[in-house]
Amino acid sequence: MAKEKSEHGKVAGWSLGSLATLALAFKAGWVIYSKRYIDHHAKVNLMLQAEHYTFESDTVGKINYYESRVESKQPPILLIHGLHLFAGGHDMVPIFEAFSAYRKVYLLDLPGFGGSEKSDRPYRPLLYQAAITEFIRDRIGGPVNVVVMGQSAEFVAMAEEQSSDLFRSIVMINPSGMQMPGMGHISENKWWEQIRNLALSYLRVPLWSLPFYDLLASRSSISNYYRKRFTYTAPSDLVDLAYTSAHQPGAHFAPILHYCGKLSVPNVRTRYFKQITKPVLVV
Repeated sequence: MAKEKSEHGKVAGWSLGSLATLALAFKAGWVIYSKRYIDHHAKVNLMLQAEHYTFESDTVGKINYYESRVESKQPPILLIHGLHLFAGGHDMVPIFEAFSAYRKVYLLDLPGFGGSEKSDRPYRPLLYQAAITEFIRDRIGGPVNVVVMGQSAEFVAMAEEQSSDLFRSIVMINPSGMQMPGMGHISENKWWEQIRNLALSYLRVPLWSLPFYDLLASRSSISNYYRKRFTYTAPSDLVDLAYTSAHQPGAHFAPILHYCGKLSVPNVRTRYFKQITKPVLVV
């Protein structure tokens, strides 16, 4: 009987060891494949009837944006995409096309996404607040109507709280942070923050940081993400643009911070959303 147990233990040990070896081999193989065979020098090219420019400041770096060619006496519209692993101005193209024929419209790529600068730096909510504020103040030069998607609504709320005079109205499409504040114990929040920090420390290791992001930003992952947002199959050109946006030098830095929850604004509902003074429409 003891002999049978010993043999079973050896089998279990070999099984666990084999699985660990297989997982390690897969990880090493994927790292090599990502480094050697996946092109990370793609170029975003939105096919828009618009002017294409770069805005640059010492605070936020180089920001890619598009501007409609028409002149209008009406206040301009600023479009700001939401945040996800392969976000960019391509998410806002239908809205840009709907208004650009008769309104001055600006379409912005936030730092770390789309065609904007993707250097390795501490992407945080304050950086995105500064990007929005400086672009409106120094490039547009007057108050705007903002249409913003998803989590980026949090940054717009921060910018409006700081510089209300730069905004005329805000339309938020599926914004994050609208839920009631969490009632969890402070120790639970600290524990969750420690988990996020540990995950970020692991995912930022240069050896496997980019290969891990390549797994998240594969064509199949992108297609599955957008499929949930369309009645039928997601447009192939949108998938292509998202894939291109996610395969440029440095494209993984900001998304990994987003993945680890570092771009969320704590208590944004009470700290910023409730303080907005301009007209707001939440869709």
